[in-house]
Amino acid sequence: MAEYIAPTREMKFVLKDVIDIGEVTALERFQDASDDIIDAVLEEAGKFCGEVLSPLNVVGDREGAKLTDDGVKPAPGFKEAYAAYAANGWTSVSGDVDYGGQGLPLTLASAVYEFVDASNMAFSLCSMLTTGAVEAIAAHGSEEQKNTYLEKMISGEWAGSMNLTEPNAGTDVGALRTKAEPGHDGSYRISGQKIFITWGDHDMTENIIHLVLARTPGSPAGTRGISLFIVPKFLINEDGTLGARNDAKCVSLEHKLGIHGSPTCVMAFGEEDNCIGYMLGVENKGMAAMFTMMNNARLNVGIQGVGSAERAWQMAVTYAKDRVQGKAIGASAPGPSAIIEHANVRRMLMTIKSTTEAARAITMLNAKALDLGSHHPDPDLRQKYSGLADLLTPLSKAYGSDMGVDNASLALQIHGGMGFIEETGIAQVYRDTRINPIYEGTNGVQAMDLVGRKLSMAGGTHWRAFLDEIATFGGGLPDTAEFDSLKKSLLQAVDVTRECGEWILAQHMDNMRSALAGSSPFLRLFSVTVGCYLLSKGALAARNRLESGDGDRDFLEAKIITARFYGEQIVPQALGLKSTIMAGDDLFFAIATENMS
Repeated sequence: MAEYIAPTREMKFVLKDVIDIGEVTALERFQDASDDIIDAVLEEAGKFCGEVLSPLNVVGDREGAKLTDDGVKPAPGFKEAYAAYAANGWTSVSGDVDYGGQGLPLTLASAVYEFVDASNMAFSLCSMLTTGAVEAIAAHGSEEQKNTYLEKMISGEWAGSMNLTEPNAGTDVGALRTKAEPGHDGSYRISGQKIFITWGDHDMTENIIHLVLARTPGSPAGTRGISLFIVPKFLINEDGTLGARNDAKCVSLEHKLGIHGSPTCVMAFGEEDNCIGYMLGVENKGMAAMFTMMNNARLNVGIQGVGSAERAWQMAVTYAKDRVQGKAIGASAPGPSAIIEHANVRRMLMTIKSTTEAARAITMLNAKALDLGSHHPDPDLRQKYSGLADLLTPLSKAYGSDMGVDNASLALQIHGGMGFIEETGIAQVYRDTRINPIYEGTNGVQAMDLVGRKLSMAGGTHWRAFLDEIATFGGGLPDTAEFDSLKKSLLQAVDVTRECGEWILAQHMDNMRSALAGSSPFLRLFSVTVGCYLLSKGALAARNRLESGDGDRDFLEAKIITARFYGEQIVPQALGLKSTIMAGDDLFFAIATENMS
């Protein structure tokens, strides 16, 4: 089994040459994040992930988490690894310095997250959910709540979890039934059951801060009547020490296709009528507070997909170099060839490489937009980048997670029969990453969000301005043989995306179902257009560096070739989705429901 090696050089190129993290580090808030700091963080994160987390990946898969009389116990080695992870500062990379965090940009933290996700996805989920809970408390909590929870969570002493889903309330969160009865001291008694709760219980930290959606008495129906509550595993005394165990526990663990090292819990709140919770934010505004957590979780799920795709790439290219089978057409060496010399294997490898790099660039641009949208001193630019972040989030989540699955499948195919055997490890990558298009809002929901909400934001100005930016860049690409096909592909992709987007917006008034019928292929088209744009930026940066003699020639030339492959092989497939997007919904519903058998 090939061990994971963090792609630090690749990540430095994306951050510095493609998305220009310098625009973020130029802000006063992040002025300490020098190039040397960025390099050091990436190098140390890559080393930790390769040496500590990656070897535990298969352990988590084979041993899994266990539910005992004393609660959930993680797979062997996970508790010790988490202690080292926290001690080395990896839980606090982008944490607020006022609460003990390092205060580095989310963009840099997102690069670290990819390394963690790729090395051990099951392990990474605990930290991801904690970070999301921190963001929700920071954005919506009272000063007392912030002072009580944030420092311990940012340091890694306490963890967090997100509790939305119930047996009758999945995507339709408004159907949830968990109750919150007000007490006399400002607290609430929480009662209900939640399912599919990632890292809902464990002993890797002293405490777990559950964020739980519930209804107060007399609340409006649907999502308008949902509030968000802080429910600690252990209650907290006035002096900050841990008190009694709260009436919240894991009652069973799900048996899953993958991520066995991550306990997926059925959580019972208030079985003994004594589960204490504290409202976070405003009553009946819980969905708005939870979406603070959800939106960044969606970006992180896209990053998980990229991490899976990267690990699949490393396994596939290593195997393809080592596996000898048949004689490749055009091979000059005598005897059988390594399968990497066969054209179809090369097609699969280049598809993995190019789409992984495109998805990585999209997620990193998304993180940059979040940084600038939150912290830029110019309010107009904050608005611009916040709009861009809103636009990119469904692309990051869906395209990143889809490429994780697609590329893990291609990597498994490259392994041939051995890919179907667990010992090679690629089967685990596929099983683990298959959850990513499902949780934190299915990719179908991401497509509906893009088509139903994000395109029409601010009267459609955000997505139109972004396409204009891409078109301007594409028009400025060199008129050389090297860039000719890439330039044509990018400009054509912009034109088709614009045409399809305008058609979708025209359906909003009287035929929304028709617009939604084409939402998933439109999300893919838009993602590929943005991916081509970012790979083209990388190719142009590589050409400029080659001409100035700056950098490794083979690495930089590969950037240009990869972008050209994406433009010539991936973009045309996406352009073919135009007729699908604009076909409408008639045939979707032409067969009566009772005849669908």
